Amino acid sequence: MTAMQYRNLGSAGMKVSAISLGGWINWGEGKVAEDIAEQIVINAYESGVNFFDLADVYGRGRAEEQMGATLKRYPRHTLVISTKVYWPMSDDVNDRGLSRKHIMESITKSLKRLGTDYVDIYFCHRPDPNTPMRETVLTMHNLVEQGLVHYWGTSEWSGAQIMEAYALCERYGWHLPQVEQPQYSLVHREFVEKNVMPVTLPRGIGLVPWSPLGQGVLTGKYDDGVPPGTRFERETWAAERYLTERNIERVKAMQPIAEELGVTRAQVALAWVLANPNVSSAIVGATKVEQLEENLKALEVKLSPEQKHKLDKLFAY
Repeated sequence: MTAMQYRNLGSAGMKVSAISLGGWINWGEGKVAEDIAEQIVINAYESGVNFFDLADVYGRGRAEEQMGATLKRYPRHTLVISTKVYWPMSDDVNDRGLSRKHIMESITKSLKRLGTDYVDIYFCHRPDPNTPMRETVLTMHNLVEQGLVHYWGTSEWSGAQIMEAYALCERYGWHLPQVEQPQYSLVHREFVEKNVMPVTLPRGIGLVPWSPLGQGVLTGKYDDGVPPGTRFERETWAAERYLTERNIERVKAMQPIAEELGVTRAQVALAWVLANPNVSSAIVGATKVEQLEENLKALEVKLSPEQKHKLDKLFAY
């Protein structure tokens, strides 16, 4: 079994597994049978994964209920559970965004669905242009003070937005944002590396990227088109964005590096993300236990400086 690695969440004392399990596309949507979904969580935990990432909007709360029910079998102190708030949860005008009202109501509902007294990380799932930053940041600080949240963070925020939130916290002595969850992979680099990392890295804000396999395109399974039953068949927006001729050629060109290492292209892509010093954990999804096991083996992959340089050049923006 692959030995799990643990990293600090940015500059925080809490440690998270270098690979974490996310519930975005597979839990709460009925796309994976519940017994298989449960087994994936069990295998993840038994393999040393301690970080499980959710959001209230995943399956409109069903993902929190489903994964939370499985996680309840384990001692709470051995788990790092995160969830998120922002997206509409109903048609009501206030059941969305990052207002104090919505955040306070949402954390109560999420905790009930998860079956826990607190979450370790609470993410602002997107920036909210309709709510003053001070209102959002103060509310997150209050949740930490109340013990409902241990650390708070952002997801898909720009460097300027993260810096604004951080500066408010410094000015008023509030709890600082500790983590940002961006989309980050070999095929989605430029915004994070140019805009986000210059802000997060010097401030000790960890990154926990989602979609480190570029919605699956970096696995190579789309080299010859879209197989039936795969994500790109269901989610045409993802196919339009990532299944480009240029990406396919670049993914094929990864194969010699994978062969040098005796691993898969998916493992190479994950190893590249994990080699970044700002990354605390890479969030992966899985529809099969075998997918999870393959992803975990990326922890054994050590890219040489030359191999990393080749990948950086191949996927240059």
